Amino acid sequence: MKLRDVLFTPWRSSYIKRGKDQLKAACVFCEAVNSGAGLESLVLHKGKTASVILNKYPYNNGHTMIIPNAHLQELTDLSPDAFTEVHELLKRSYEVLKKVYQPGGLNIGMNIGKTGGAGIADHLHYHIVPRWEGDSNFMPIIAGTKIVSEALEDTFNKLIPHFKI
Repeated sequence: MKLRDVLFTPWRSSYIKRGKDQLKAACVFCEAVNSGAGLESLVLHKGKTASVILNKYPYNNGHTMIIPNAHLQELTDLSPDAFTEVHELLKRSYEVLKKVYQPGGLNIGMNIGKTGGAGIADHLHYHIVPRWEGDSNFMPIIAGTKIVSEALEDTFNKLIPHFKI
């Protein structure tokens, strides 16, 4: 294999190599919300009971998440106000992603609990992932690497003006 045949993604190594102590450390979503909106926290919008945040390890350009500001694990634990705001922000994010990225489709989903596939099982969150025809390819299967063609800073800068509500 030649060097040109290798796709380097060194930014993922900290995620892959994180220890069990880091996994049980403070909640990354709570830390982000407590930091407020900004590029460093990746928070696009901090609402009264819910926020919009970029996924630090996106599946595709524009991959956002809607999170309750409170540290909750269960959908049924959301207060009526938080439930409403989460879903209002979900709708707003849908509209923004459609406008900014013009994807062919979107995936919207929630993995609840470790067994349900949640990477961060202790804090409830929705994923919104823009999708395009042919955006899946052989790289994740052969190389174990997903290609995302846009830097998080660029994604943040594209989306932040649309969340100044």
